[in-house]
Amino acid sequence: MKKHQVSTWLYFLIPSILGIGLFMIPFKFGEEWKVPIAKFADILSGWLEPAMPMAAMIIIIIAALGSLLYAFVPRSSSKPSLAESLFKVTPFWVVTRILGAVFAIMVTFQIGPEAVWNENTGGLLLAPDGLVSFLFTIFLFAGLLLPLLLNFGLLEFFGTMMVKVMRPLFKLPGRSSIDALASWIGDGTIGVLLTSKQYEEGHYTQREAAIIATTFSVVSITFSLVIIDTVGMSNYFLPFYGTVLLTGVILALIMPRIYPLRGKKNEFIDGREFTGEEEKLPEGYNVFNHGLENALNTANKNRSVGKIFTDGMRNVLDMWIGVAPVVMAFGTVALVLAEYTGIFTFLGKPFEPILSLLGIPEAAEAAQTMVVGFADMFLPVILADGVITSQITLFTIATISVVQLIYMSEVGGLILGTKIPINILDLIVIFLLRTLIALPIVAGVAHLLF
Repeated sequence: MKKHQVSTWLYFLIPSILGIGLFMIPFKFGEEWKVPIAKFADILSGWLEPAMPMAAMIIIIIAALGSLLYAFVPRSSSKPSLAESLFKVTPFWVVTRILGAVFAIMVTFQIGPEAVWNENTGGLLLAPDGLVSFLFTIFLFAGLLLPLLLNFGLLEFFGTMMVKVMRPLFKLPGRSSIDALASWIGDGTIGVLLTSKQYEEGHYTQREAAIIATTFSVVSITFSLVIIDTVGMSNYFLPFYGTVLLTGVILALIMPRIYPLRGKKNEFIDGREFTGEEEKLPEGYNVFNHGLENALNTANKNRSVGKIFTDGMRNVLDMWIGVAPVVMAFGTVALVLAEYTGIFTFLGKPFEPILSLLGIPEAAEAAQTMVVGFADMFLPVILADGVITSQITLFTIATISVVQLIYMSEVGGLILGTKIPINILDLIVIFLLRTLIALPIVAGVAHLLF
């Protein structure tokens, strides 16, 4: 291993330690545990709360108008400008952004059908403390500070060391271990954004990006606490979260090996095929010193603070323009269907005999909660609270709602808003498969506990 200047070591160590502290280590703030990046977003969201719905609506409208304008502008043959990279999208995404803008206007001014703008549908997303409002603040901090994790060697260091674990178990490169931890300890949205940037920069293949986004973007520990508390079982948090972890790992072992993730192309965004040569150790190196060498080389290339800030602001704009309208559009449609139609009750009917076979009490009432989580992860426990009395059933519903992982009001909408090669049909299939595989595991633990 060649020698490096002290300044190179500092460029590697200081930003990487800051990145780990901000994105991956939860601290206690008052009564709750949160990673600092999420707490910063909470604080800023609180300060800006009265203005957030209007600000979010304006940016979503800009996204729609810009995309409509660029739909009639031919794609440039040279490197695209910032505006073109933000607004030049396919017709499907133009329509989606316009739909998101229409919903945002209806919610902000409470015009049109109440089904769109009431507090349980679009109003839930665009409320001052709602998801879309919160996403604008988390995107600001995540976009600006993600370079601490991405640009100074941390992924290269851990990626080289973890490849012997991640590749055989989960069909993933070692650097994905950072994405997984950022999701499980921090927040699922951070994991999706981190994965999207890594895919766009050519570090993940289509299959790898799809696996990470749909398998490891689990909700934070804090939100899991809210879930189990909603059904009045917070004293069972440890076995509940232990079951989430156990089931999550089993699903992470199975899902990459079956349809639809198995069928994704194993090639990078620029069309290069994955060969595995990138993960081979050079002669005379072990995983530790090769990882360190890669990390220091990367840190040495990223000494321009100005470029890091410029890249960070580009990340922020990309997230605001690309993701927020999609969450607004798909999230509103899913929540309207859940609130005003019986579609999820109808779709949940096939789960009734499965739940009965697994010995879950109140199977008929529990069946609809198995599918409604696709709209929003919080809906299953809301529907169960006060209706279902069996502890076995409540524990099962709470755990399944977390390990299903794909819900359109947040993670699902976010994935669709990125360049990760996952479509709505893929998300539906993954959601159903995760539910069917997880049910016997969770039900078994529930019977042991109660």
